[in-house]
Amino acid sequence: MDTTVKNTNTKDYYVVDLAHVVKVVWQRIWIVAVVSILMAGIGFSIAAFAITPTYASSILLYVNNSSFNVGDLGFSISSSELTAAQSLAKTYSVLLKNRTTLERLLNETGVSYDWEELHDMIASEPVNETEVIRVTVTCEDPYEAQLIANGIAKILPQRIAEIVEGASMEVVDSAIAVTEKVAPSISTYTAVGFVIGAFLSVVMLVITALMDNTVHDEEYVIQTYEYPILAKVPDLLDSGARKYGYYYKYKRSSNIPNSK
Repeated sequence: MDTTVKNTNTKDYYVVDLAHVVKVVWQRIWIVAVVSILMAGIGFSIAAFAITPTYASSILLYVNNSSFNVGDLGFSISSSELTAAQSLAKTYSVLLKNRTTLERLLNETGVSYDWEELHDMIASEPVNETEVIRVTVTCEDPYEAQLIANGIAKILPQRIAEIVEGASMEVVDSAIAVTEKVAPSISTYTAVGFVIGAFLSVVMLVITALMDNTVHDEEYVIQTYEYPILAKVPDLLDSGARKYGYYYKYKRSSNIPNSK
């Protein structure tokens, strides 16, 4: 299968033999395999040794509220309403991750971060669109993550009671230290390295095949230049051609008259 591209300025035609490209890649598939394995090894090494692992610890908080006001905004909350959990999660997430709350949390826990670093370590979301909120702390020490999460369970209800009228919050589940890391994923890094290696090696082989202007056979000449083939020189390095060459040499020597 050939793909022909025409240059309208120079009137030249460039023929891309897709079958030849596929053949080149297939003949050198071992290169793809080797490069892919090497890149997978690099990805594994990066995930296992170069990146500091992180750990997560979570708490569950239940929000009990029938109605409340935040500034001039009023909310009517019913446990049967789907928007209730979404509104609460957004509101309390703002209250949780603001500077004043985080500075109180730092004083409570005594961890060595500033409030901006702590802000990036905390995430909150409603559980199954209910009024239960999960707060997750992710950092490089599982016991420190547990300490910060339990500090949130103590500070956040106080902070919300100061700002949101009529609101209360109860701790459903406190944090524990989880020693199983959440990142980086060694399998993911290894798989990504393998895919990148395969892609890059295939691209290089395709580029090599496209830049190869060597005449490989008579079909290439016919399809590329439309010239008739008048003769074909055998490959003397080929085992079959070598036999033919020796036979031709023997016939010539047999016709030479004996000088004796």
